Amino acid sequence: MFGMIEQAIEDLRNGRIVIVADDEDRENEGDFVCAAQLVTPEMINFMAQHGRGLICLTLTPERCDQLGLHQMAEHNTEELGTAFTVSID
Repeated sequence: MFGMIEQAIEDLRNGRIVIVADDEDRENEGDFVCAAQLVTPEMINFMAQHGRGLICLTLTPERCDQLGLHQMAEHNTEELGTAFTVSID
């Protein structure tokens, strides 16, 4: 397992997309992950075509405030509590 994690970190550093899978007791899914500073339009297109879901970006609360991005739900009652903002596409 550790070798797989080290390889994934190396791939991220080299501008590649990796798939991170969560536990079957959570969402039981895999997410495409890449380093935002190295992302290309081709990578975004690949994720949109093959991921068939949302493309998300991790932002600090301060950056969301700077960009005027508000929470999608004022009072998030979801079990996993994912803090989505309004869409920026």
